[in-house]
Amino acid sequence: MLITFHSQAHADITMFGDVAVSLLRMMGHSGAVPGAILAEDVPAALDRLKKAIASDRGAAVDAAGKSQDEDEESGERPVSLAHHAFPLLELLAAAAARKCNVMWDRTA
Repeated sequence: MLITFHSQAHADITMFGDVAVSLLRMMGHSGAVPGAILAEDVPAALDRLKKAIASDRGAAVDAAGKSQDEDEESGERPVSLAHHAFPLLELLAAAAARKCNVMWDRTA
């Protein structure tokens, strides 16, 4: 499933559903799709998302104290949640600046 975020202040953003729902929950939303954030609530949602991402970066070390920056089997570095969130952070910042609503729905 893909989820597309819309705002009159920014180009649409499409991302994988599991990532999008995680980011929605970090913003304090239920994660329901479709959904919306009213313009007056966008700055608070943006702030919650920024704080959640910052704390997630601190959790990048597992219980054994080993960094999770590299996948042992493939040797590849996984894309961090902060990198996944970057386009959405830009959309939210633009929506907050222009006082626009943010909406999202499933993409076929």
